[in-house]
Amino acid sequence: MAQAQERVKVAIVGSGNIGTDLMYKILKNPGHMDLVWMAGIDPKSEGLARAARLGLRTTHEGIGPVLEDPEVAIVFDATSAKAHVRHARMLRDAGKIAVDLTPAARGPYVVPPVNLGAHLHADNVNLITCGGQATIPMVHAVARVTPVLYAEMVSTVASKSAGPGTRQNIDEFTFTTARGLEEVGGAERGKAIIILNPAEPPIIMTNTVRCVPKEQDFDRRAIVESVRRMEAEVQHYVPGYRLKADPVFEKLPTPWGERWVATMLLEVEGAGDFLPPYAGNLDIMTAAAWRVGDLFAEALLTGRRRLPEPRKVQEAVK
Repeated sequence: MAQAQERVKVAIVGSGNIGTDLMYKILKNPGHMDLVWMAGIDPKSEGLARAARLGLRTTHEGIGPVLEDPEVAIVFDATSAKAHVRHARMLRDAGKIAVDLTPAARGPYVVPPVNLGAHLHADNVNLITCGGQATIPMVHAVARVTPVLYAEMVSTVASKSAGPGTRQNIDEFTFTTARGLEEVGGAERGKAIIILNPAEPPIIMTNTVRCVPKEQDFDRRAIVESVRRMEAEVQHYVPGYRLKADPVFEKLPTPWGERWVATMLLEVEGAGDFLPPYAGNLDIMTAAAWRVGDLFAEALLTGRRRLPEPRKVQEAVK
């Protein structure tokens, strides 16, 4: 682990549940990061109060004070898509790297074990959706063995773990996740479905992933090995990520006729850093953000990348 003086200073904008959980993750395991700021817009925010008690600098004046701090290099945006559209330009002008946990997608889609290496020089990266972070690795694991004609995912999450933002953006979730299955996972076509389960006690996040290989003569053993390797890669930063069994191969009717289909069942249990363990759908987003931030910070420390060249910092939008 890097010494404190060798760490890169980072900040979180957005003091809600996601920002707070990410705060606890970074403080628990700083890696190459030194978390110094938590910014929000509500002076009565519980997240800001917790951050202050933990010794962080806090502000309820929005992103402005973070932009003005020349030492902050990486900013995690856990606000909203609408806010991040504004923040993205302001962060770029201030010469800071943005890790976007909203659906705004001002930068490339990133899933850490799949394609972060290709985007280490990006100034802004987007973490897609919780369903995307959970299922795109599995699609990619199949696609690196044999071309995938079609990939479909169904995520079931506890109703209690789906806040107003998730509920108001179901269509955006399905579109963005499906696009991620294609652009990052490697499928020619993708489809995404989310189910909010009101069961009590709340269930942990479960996901079903189905892939239709383009060629019907493929190496099943190689797919199983690839999928299990990917499971282990994700577990490096999401310990509660696990397949319930090896992929199952069945011949099923599809729009392309009867074809082999590979089905994977996986679940995500949260680490319980701040959010409850059943909220694996939220935990995988903050864990992915931690992983992305840590690798960006390492790249800065080792000289493998530089910060964006600062431009004039525009007036902060609260």
